[in-house]
Amino acid sequence: MKKLLVLGAGTAGTTLVNKMRRRLGDDWHITVVDQDETHLYQPGFLFIPFGMYDRDDVVRPRRDFIPKGVDLVIGAIAGVDTERQEVRLEDGRRLEYDHLVIATGTHPRPDQTPGLEGDAWRETVHDFYTLEGALALFPALRRFDGGRLVVHMMEPPIKCPVAPLEFAFLADWHFRERGIRDQVELVFATPLSGAFTKPIASNLLGSMLDEKKIHLESDFYAERVEDDTIWSFDERDIAFDLLVTVPVNMGAPFVADSGLGDELGHVPVDKETFLATGYENVWALGDAADLPTSKAGSVAHFAVDVFAHNFPRHVAGQPMDEPFDGHANCFVESGDGRAMLIDFNYDTQPLPGKYPVPGVGPFSLMEKTRVNHWGKLAFRWMYWNGLIKGRPMPVPTEMMMAGKHEPHERTET
Repeated sequence: MKKLLVLGAGTAGTTLVNKMRRRLGDDWHITVVDQDETHLYQPGFLFIPFGMYDRDDVVRPRRDFIPKGVDLVIGAIAGVDTERQEVRLEDGRRLEYDHLVIATGTHPRPDQTPGLEGDAWRETVHDFYTLEGALALFPALRRFDGGRLVVHMMEPPIKCPVAPLEFAFLADWHFRERGIRDQVELVFATPLSGAFTKPIASNLLGSMLDEKKIHLESDFYAERVEDDTIWSFDERDIAFDLLVTVPVNMGAPFVADSGLGDELGHVPVDKETFLATGYENVWALGDAADLPTSKAGSVAHFAVDVFAHNFPRHVAGQPMDEPFDGHANCFVESGDGRAMLIDFNYDTQPLPGKYPVPGVGPFSLMEKTRVNHWGKLAFRWMYWNGLIKGRPMPVPTEMMMAGKHEPHERTET
């Protein structure tokens, strides 16, 4: 019996074992490893500081989503020996594999920036990419009655790269609802040259910052935090009364320790098949993979769909005939009960149109609508009840161009 070993039971790993249990059947023994018993709905962390979600909305027992016939092993991973084809856990257990999938994600590492975890950590310096950080930020925002709030992201890649912008937009809405927006100076500091990586979306999101009177500090590569000031490598400084930062994101330590990762601990892979560079039986999915697209839940979802099609062909000696196109889509909360939706891939930037049904929707691409906002909120139910259980989702895996168009296109007369 062949052994498929999956490291990480987050979005990618859990969805994968559900799909592969049905696809591979009883000829394969499937095991998934994670360090704890709790599954977290990470997109929900954004809403916790604003009181829209609480802990119970984003936490479930991990075992509730692991199918019968798949072994869940709880333990911290110490390393991978690719020659022996085994994984070593910190408690000394060893797990053998014929094929290995690394899906251990990427994680905030505030320790990588001098001064970030100083005395002000979780007092006037906060994050919301962890459950603990999001919960601590909720009372901090309630206490904040005025001054400069800096929303900041460290160098990419980070998971959910639109989330820092969403936080800034929601903060603007939050302070307007409290009637103190004129007492708050909002600053969005980013290492990017604009609001986002894709030009059309960057222009639109940048104009939204302008409309909301949120100052954009671009090309800001943070080097250190000292007292109530964040400094860039070019010695620019931004003083703050409250700092909400997205720390450097890095892969699981065992990835780099085992020689499988790049300098940030992400696994270099073929961008179309997810095979780890230099291997025929090691793969990486989700945020753990060094793919040239967003580290987002939608990417994990679409990538798992492609993997589930290609993997049985690969192990049968057949060509993997469904390449991954880098498809990603993200709802972008804009405040006031509205959201925008962007849909893009490796080669095509976000464009206006309707999604998922061309010309119909119900979601509007590159437009702020209430339907998009409710779609983002409804996705939590779809996540818990459909996506991570490996059930088919009503969206295409491959990015579709039907119904999309260049903005401000000219019509010949």
